[in-house]
Amino acid sequence: MTTLSPGDFLLIEAPRITRSTLALYAGASGDHNPVHIDTDACAAVGIPDVFAHGMLSMAYLGRLLTDWVPQGRIRSYGVRFSAITPVNATPVCRGTVTRVEDGLAHLDLTVSLPDGTATLQGSAVVTATDWPTQ
Repeated sequence: MTTLSPGDFLLIEAPRITRSTLALYAGASGDHNPVHIDTDACAAVGIPDVFAHGMLSMAYLGRLLTDWVPQGRIRSYGVRFSAITPVNATPVCRGTVTRVEDGLAHLDLTVSLPDGTATLQGSAVVTATDWPTQ
């Protein structure tokens, strides 16, 4: 049985965000916003280069959770987008159990860049222990 406790910490480094990553994500998600895939469109509005879809970073945070607990244990998950993730960045996803009460573990979640800039901040609630197997 896996039990979660305050202070438990999880971490993954997402793969480097390449132009190919952005093109593949755009195709898979249906989000073809030019700021994520078209350098000419970015230049036309004063943006120096393309940047990652916020939902791509949120997906990496979701993977952080599901690598740690089965998807069925996730009761809530939400984020707030706070900065862009530039192309060629290598985001780091972190989660910390802040409290456990009534059988639920509450987590603070963050995606940050190597320079420390937080691009996503959020929270999740997961069942604190596996259900006993019969």
